Amino acid sequence: MQQSAVPELAHTHTRPIHWLATATAVAGVVAFSSILQPNPATAAQAAGPETQHTPAATTPPDPAHVDFPLECGPVKAIVVKKTSGDLDGDGSPETVAVVHCDSPMGTPPDGVYVLTHAKDNATPRLVATLVDPKDSITVSDITVSDGTIDAELLGYSSNDVPRCCPDVKESPKWQWKNGTFVRTTPSDARSV
Repeated sequence: MQQSAVPELAHTHTRPIHWLATATAVAGVVAFSSILQPNPATAAQAAGPETQHTPAATTPPDPAHVDFPLECGPVKAIVVKKTSGDLDGDGSPETVAVVHCDSPMGTPPDGVYVLTHAKDNATPRLVATLVDPKDSITVSDITVSDGTIDAELLGYSSNDVPRCCPDVKESPKWQWKNGTFVRTTPSDARSV
C-alpha cells in the first residue's frame, strides 16, 4: 500500500462538534424559513377600475356546522357527499350536501340540501331542500357546474320493491331562477 504524499486533513474526520454544528445550522434554516413565507397564491386577477368591488365569501359553506332537518333517532346525520359552486351568480360559492342517517343496516334515504353563508359570513345556513329523505331516494352522484346542480338519483317504482334494490334511475338538474331552485328532469328517467 502506498502512502499519500498529502498529509491527512483535519476536517475529514467527523467529531461530535461537527454534527452539533450541522444540526444547529439546519435548525436555524428551518426556523428562519418558517418566518419568511410567500404571499398566498390566488387565481383571481386584480380588479381594474371598471370592475365593481363587492366582497364575497371565497370558501364554500362547511356542512359540518349545520343541523339538517333529519329525524335519525339514536344515530347521527352524516354528510356522505358534497360539492360546491356559485349557484346564484353572486360570486360566492354555495355547497350542495347529500346527507343521511348513519344507519347500521339497510340503505338509508338521502336528503340533498343547499347551504350558503349567513350574513355574518361565518356560519352556513340551509336555504333549500332539493331531495327530501321522506321520498326514499338514494343519490349515487352529484355535481355542480356552471350554476347547475346535476344529480343521479336512485329510487323505487312502488312500495313493494325492497329498499335494498332501487329500480328507478333519474338524472334531474336544478338551477336558480327567480329566487328559487327549479328542477328539470330529462326524459331519460328509466328503470334500472
